Amino acid sequence: MAVTASMVKELRERTGAGMMDCKKALVDNNEDMEKAIEFLREKGLAKAAKKAGRIAAEGLVAAYVSEDNKLASIVEVNSETDFVAKNETFRTYVADVASQAANTEATEIEGFLNDKWLKDDSKTVKEVLTEQIAVIGENMNIRRFEKVVADGSFVTSYIHGGGKIGVLVEMNGEANEASLECAKNIAMQVAAVTPKYISRDEVDADYIEKEKEILKQQAKNENPDKPDNIIEKMIIGRVNKMLKEICLLDQPYVKDGDLTVGKYIASVSKELSVKRFVRFETGEGLEKKEENFAEEVAKQMQ
Repeated sequence: MAVTASMVKELRERTGAGMMDCKKALVDNNEDMEKAIEFLREKGLAKAAKKAGRIAAEGLVAAYVSEDNKLASIVEVNSETDFVAKNETFRTYVADVASQAANTEATEIEGFLNDKWLKDDSKTVKEVLTEQIAVIGENMNIRRFEKVVADGSFVTSYIHGGGKIGVLVEMNGEANEASLECAKNIAMQVAAVTPKYISRDEVDADYIEKEKEILKQQAKNENPDKPDNIIEKMIIGRVNKMLKEICLLDQPYVKDGDLTVGKYIASVSKELSVKRFVRFETGEGLEKKEENFAEEVAKQMQ
């Protein structure tokens, strides 16, 4: 007898496990429904699947940087509660995911989840994630990762707030004590001030034109009696102010407001320049489930 769609459907309804996992459980257990349920429970898949609908918007950002500063990765792994995000087992797991990401050839999450786990190549990244969900008891999700391979450059990282924000900065130039300290300071800047671009050269001309139109209308509404040439000067001033906020090199340097970031880098070395940066903030753009704690406890007791 072959595994039928109705058997897979029944097993899925009884365990909450994924369709492919249900099919495999039935195939491996000669279509025996009870043994298949046992199999899924042993693997932690049934338990994990039931939690999969819950919002995972807390969690941690972690980074890995090789000793020679030539290879780095950054990951965001989400959990349901901040309490679990502080758990040592979870923190160790997220650090392992960051190390895994530094060694992957995948460019998106689906491929990454199918990679062999570095610490045990009999399992995939996805299977280890499922095991962790069962151990920790909350829905978890590897949300995103980025890998940087430095060529003629070097890379360093900064983690803020115990994993709330993480930054990688890749810089052109030689990695030495002074340049690594500079890169770390730039990473702190990116964490604190959230630039969108490295320099004005990267800002799309159409974006600037669109902003100018909006600012022009604002200025006219606020100053209906001012002539166009004055309005034009006001717009230039406002565009420059906006660019200083979103372009890293134009931002006031957080450790010395008298310098821009660009001037700070030049003061360390004329040979240094920022090649790229990556900034992850935990739960960015995710909807967080707001629940009354007392109600949650009452629900558990019922």
